[in-house]
Amino acid sequence: MSGVASPSAPAGLMGQFLASPKAMISAAVALLLILSAGFAPLIAPHDPFALGTFNLMDSELPPVWAEGGDPRFLLGTDTQGRDVLSAILYGMRVSLIVGFAAVALSAGIGTLLGLLAGFRGGWLDAVLMRFADVILSFPTILIALLVSGIARGVLPDARQGDYAIYVLILAIAINEWTQYARTVRGQTMVEASLDYVKAARISGLANGRILGRHILPNVLSPVIVIATINLGLAVLAEATLSFLGVGMPVTQPSLGTLIRIGNENLFSGVWWVVVFPAATLVMLVLSVNLFGDWLRDALNPRLG
Repeated sequence: MSGVASPSAPAGLMGQFLASPKAMISAAVALLLILSAGFAPLIAPHDPFALGTFNLMDSELPPVWAEGGDPRFLLGTDTQGRDVLSAILYGMRVSLIVGFAAVALSAGIGTLLGLLAGFRGGWLDAVLMRFADVILSFPTILIALLVSGIARGVLPDARQGDYAIYVLILAIAINEWTQYARTVRGQTMVEASLDYVKAARISGLANGRILGRHILPNVLSPVIVIATINLGLAVLAEATLSFLGVGMPVTQPSLGTLIRIGNENLFSGVWWVVVFPAATLVMLVLSVNLFGDWLRDALNPRLG
């Protein structure tokens, strides 16, 4: 983006944000959805986990604006009488917890390994990058299915639901760390060749302090961009795994679980049970990805 202030300055970045309708709209939609999920226990009309409150007489009610709708259930109910709006809010909360945790884990591992590979070089760099190449050669979903399958084989059936969220986080993160590692490695090699790092080495500063105090702050910008984009991809990966039946259980539904349940009853005419969770997933992933694309361009004007 030529002709704008340096994106390294907060004021310049904020100016670019306010001048971009795409950035403002996508950020507003993403923030609204994230806050709605975070405050789901306070704003949800009903508790979708309180099975004792379900009434089969309220099952398969259409949205409030359709014929036969009930004002108590704005987006209708599912086959068990569960409020669809409340289920979406709680399900989105589960999806975002998995997404944020997977991104944090993969970013932490990838950044650490990228710093070590770029700073130390030699055999460590070669081994880590070849291992990253192997991981990158497999699709994310395939590795996630493999990890999930191993976990299901190791864990007893009675405990699989309790550990489902941790398995999902690990399954998604184990593939995504490679992007951070490769990017941070390249940035670290550039920074390590600069005079200020050479001066720190000559002065006797420990390698750990050089990495933490000098190099790490200068390689965080691409990490933030990758993490922002990967949040949407992690949520989508979780939804895909849950839709395939290897993600969150019915007792702790995520957006993917809700879509899978709704899809099973789609041909019976209960379209709202699958359409509204799917639309929420699309809005969440699209808004996060659009904001991530803008942030990438804003932090690297050469892409503009």
